[in-house]
Amino acid sequence: MKSTLNTHLGDIAIDSEVIANYAGSVAIECFGVVGMASVNVKEGLVKLLKPANLTTGIAVRTDNGGISLDFHLIVAYGVNILTVSENLISTVKYKVEEFTGIKVEKVNIYVEGVRVID
Repeated sequence: MKSTLNTHLGDIAIDSEVIANYAGSVAIECFGVVGMASVNVKEGLVKLLKPANLTTGIAVRTDNGGISLDFHLIVAYGVNILTVSENLISTVKYKVEEFTGIKVEKVNIYVEGVRVID
């Protein structure tokens, strides 16, 4: 699926995988986020993804000319999940809009696990 921008010079198409990769790298830098999670619905298992597989934990949809992002996260033990989520939403929304030029309509966060970090 591609997001398209119409400019006076022509059309620009951005693949959803590019947006997911960028959004994942922004999310990993946010305080309290340990990583993206891969959810195996069949077995009910959640596993922490390696940084090379960030796009697996993010779903990108284009709706009415805007972008919706779903993040499946693992957060650090002892952090306030609401604070981490609000920080992640505002940071990702700002940076993805700046990167793509497309409005981010919605950011959904699904906390799939908690991990103690050293």
